[in-house]
Amino acid sequence: MSIYKDYLKEIEERKSQGLHPKPIDGAELLSQIIEQIKDVDNKYREDSLNFFIYNVLPGTTSAAGVKAKFLKEIVLGESIVKEITPAFALEQLSHMKGGPSIKVLLDIALGSDETLAKQAAEVLKTQVFLYEADTSRLEEALKNGSAIAKDIIESYAKAEFFTKLPEIEEEIEVVTYIAGVGDISTDLLSPGGDAHSRSDRELHGQCMFEHNKDMQKELLALKKQHPDKRVMLIAEKGTMGVGSSRMSGVNNVALWTGVPFSKYVPFINFAPVIAGTNGIAPIFLTTVGVTGGIGLDLKNWVKQKDAEGNTIVDADGEPILKQMYSVATGTVLTINTKEKKLYHGKVELKDVSAAFTPQKMEFMKAGGSYAVVFGKKLQTFASKVLGVDVVPVYAPSKEITIEGQGLTAVEKIFNRNAVGTSGATLHAGSYVRAEVNIVGSQDTTGLMTSQELEMMAATVISPIVDGAYQSGCHTASVWDDKSKANIPRLMSFMNDFGLITGRDPKGKYFPMTDVIHKVLNDITVGDWDIIIGGDSHTRMSKGVAFGADSGTVALALATGEASMPIPESVKVTFKGQMKSYMDFRDVVHATQSQMLKQFGGENVFQGRVIEVHIGTLTADEAFTFTDWTAEMKAKASICISEDDTLVESLEIAKGRIQIMIEKGMDNAKGVLQGLVDKAETRITELKTGIRPSLRPDANAKYHAEVVIDLDEIAEPMIADPDVNNDDVSKRYTHDNIRPLSYYGGTKKVDLGFVGSCMVHKGDMKILAQMLKNVEAQYGKVEFKAPLVVAPPTYNIVDELKAEGDWDVLVKYSGFEFDDNAPKGVARTGYENMLYLERPGCNLCMGNQEKAEPGDTVMATSTRLFQGRVVKDSGEKKGESLLSSTPVVVLSTILGRTPTMAEYEAAVDGIVLTKFKPSTKQLVR
Repeated sequence: MSIYKDYLKEIEERKSQGLHPKPIDGAELLSQIIEQIKDVDNKYREDSLNFFIYNVLPGTTSAAGVKAKFLKEIVLGESIVKEITPAFALEQLSHMKGGPSIKVLLDIALGSDETLAKQAAEVLKTQVFLYEADTSRLEEALKNGSAIAKDIIESYAKAEFFTKLPEIEEEIEVVTYIAGVGDISTDLLSPGGDAHSRSDRELHGQCMFEHNKDMQKELLALKKQHPDKRVMLIAEKGTMGVGSSRMSGVNNVALWTGVPFSKYVPFINFAPVIAGTNGIAPIFLTTVGVTGGIGLDLKNWVKQKDAEGNTIVDADGEPILKQMYSVATGTVLTINTKEKKLYHGKVELKDVSAAFTPQKMEFMKAGGSYAVVFGKKLQTFASKVLGVDVVPVYAPSKEITIEGQGLTAVEKIFNRNAVGTSGATLHAGSYVRAEVNIVGSQDTTGLMTSQELEMMAATVISPIVDGAYQSGCHTASVWDDKSKANIPRLMSFMNDFGLITGRDPKGKYFPMTDVIHKVLNDITVGDWDIIIGGDSHTRMSKGVAFGADSGTVALALATGEASMPIPESVKVTFKGQMKSYMDFRDVVHATQSQMLKQFGGENVFQGRVIEVHIGTLTADEAFTFTDWTAEMKAKASICISEDDTLVESLEIAKGRIQIMIEKGMDNAKGVLQGLVDKAETRITELKTGIRPSLRPDANAKYHAEVVIDLDEIAEPMIADPDVNNDDVSKRYTHDNIRPLSYYGGTKKVDLGFVGSCMVHKGDMKILAQMLKNVEAQYGKVEFKAPLVVAPPTYNIVDELKAEGDWDVLVKYSGFEFDDNAPKGVARTGYENMLYLERPGCNLCMGNQEKAEPGDTVMATSTRLFQGRVVKDSGEKKGESLLSSTPVVVLSTILGRTPTMAEYEAAVDGIVLTKFKPSTKQLVR
């Protein structure tokens, strides 16, 4: 059967799912379609024409290369297709977003036919996705006296590709749709269990609202009722998009409510309108900008204050809210983009100027942030070639300098890495283009990142980037048909692009499923580094790391840059002394709890950098804090360490990178060896005092300062989803932290999970020692609930094997992973025993395996959102309680939450943490 008939068969299969033909990205299929177009008597010719014109993915896909070549033949008259005139062929090329299309346009523009050259030049003037090979051709042609090249470059210097775009509408009418009450996680918009379909945008769109067809029908009915308005998706009494950046979530919102990007490119929409009572989660808001969307902070419910300005609370100590205005589903509102105000009729409801900064309005005008980034680079190139100053077309980057005020740690990092600034010292609020050192891509968003790279016509990683890694951790649990189809293809693409990949396309080293954040934490060897990663938990304990959507990751890989405002910081320090039976995870939870108490329930961390003066903890342990800051709704976090501690962390990282080299994971450019060399240089600087560790200035200014009292932490702390709270808005929030004694040793636990990026080697050693303790205390180890254990990395497994701890875990386990025979099917049930699972995300991701519906899960992981780790059953809500490794382990042995006496006995003699607040001044 021909590949075209295979495609027709697939189309019929998709029809049964209510889907259109899948967009074409392969050269072989499109080549056959072109042959059928050329054959005027072919029975498939009409359909082939439609597929060719309207159903081919743009950029650098192999299909785009074939399409561009055929369009060139049509423009030059070498092929005649009555339905596609040369002018129409040029129009098609203008929608292909770079790569092969730019090469073809340059071929024609710099060719001998003067009429065609001028036509191609006019199209080129609208394009921004040009790379060095393209601009070099133009520069060379200019040197050789080409008038056309001069005309194009002069247009680029004026940034006409931007200035000639239509302005944003002054008034945008929207109709509201409340997607949920309380914080809305990105799982609602793009469930983790559907990660495999993210690159098939129409198919993935069916999972919107977690496949809730009633909600989808309501949304469609609202659109039909208001065809002239845009639907604004709202998180009522909550924050929209908590949990992750998740480009697929924004893509789904845009698919259902947005504007088609091009009539020739299917299922790619832009300009969604998204809102929340408490705004949009920081990393999700960045993703909204990628699509040229609007993200509003509604503040339609506010906390009531008494005469002294104190928050008024109810009998449960919860703030009492007052509704300032209604955004009930179906309400028609008007966004005035000139006044930057939100109106209901003629009544002004809210100033929304934060959503319409000059930079954000440029994203909206250009159809997304990529076009602005590439446009600025193209204008800079053209101005340099012509020897003229850059015309101020784009809004100047906001620069805030405060005389006499010192710098926070994040301000110092951005000042060092900034490009294109005036040279002034910049403080928080300044908008900065900054060079990126480390980039991470994980496997469920990586497929989209590879698509984004193709669509922005990128073919190789930027030389500015020190190192980049593509993981296989999010699909590590089950090596099923979906993984077998997607992951090798992804690894091959990323390996060719220049990333270090967990799986070697050539099979020279054994496939790794290490958790992406752990790998990034090791390969980050600079405390002044900027890290961008395709996951919200990209929060390293060295440098400053930002979780990002798949597109921002693609942009960082392609350009070596990221653009954002320098965030404000909140300083966190510690006092007192930890009790010997407490785990550092309890300090993490107590930080969130004490912060909320100190600030009357206001989360001062949200949208800001948490500058934690950790001092004495190495990178592995400190990562437990930085990782959780995603749940604190912080934009990022920075660990301030003592010099000796940083040296120790770098030695550990250097050793682990060396292991990767010995396994054969380095590439031809020696990226990993370069990181080892960088680590050695930094260690020398620290030891000799040439350049001490990163520290803020003593006179830096913070949005707030939080002091955590370790003496107050008297028992383990648990983040509880509070699934039965009468107030729906207070369910599934990470802010609900409870002490162990709250449960009275009686709450039934159905399953335990020790794993995810929140644990490190020390947690595995604690687990082994606890099992020995329990056996010594009771004569045997018997589990009354299943315990799933997933070490984060293979390095940890190897180190545990070398130190004897792995043998202890195997002794008590009923299942040990086998990489030679990985699971092909997800578990649907668990026995009361210990499962030693393959390194990776496992239950925390929730896309392959879950606990049984309705279970109460005690886990070390990061997510407690509804349906993430465990779904509801018909009889009971599933709940995921988050706690330390000792609490999880003991809960599964007992089948319930332990009492304090049981807990203390189980951890007796185990050193849970050596954390003591630093006695040194961690400022300059």
